[in-house]
Amino acid sequence: MTIDELTFDAAGLIPAVVQQYDTREVLMVGWMNAEAVRRTAESGRSTFWSRSRQQYWVKGESSGHRQHVKQILVDCDADTLLVLVDQEGPACHTGTHSCFEHGEIEVKAA
Repeated sequence: MTIDELTFDAAGLIPAVVQQYDTREVLMVGWMNAEAVRRTAESGRSTFWSRSRQQYWVKGESSGHRQHVKQILVDCDADTLLVLVDQEGPACHTGTHSCFEHGEIEVKAA
């Protein structure tokens, strides 16, 4: 599949779920535009588009907690990416291994 075949939202973005390649643990979710997808594929480093700062950022560029991209998978609608990485250090900006360690919403059985 090519980047041109991806389905971006109205803002030109696509969600990228980042997962540890060997354990399949979900680490974080980021947003990419076509250029960020291209940069990620070419460099092997997770590159995202910051919606708040309106600029590109490479995971680990300032923290040293790099993501080495192993594979980029596309879902059936071509509107979500699964980025399989080898994570160096914590993935979350709070210092936790995963961004999904901060709480849980209780689910009540129907």
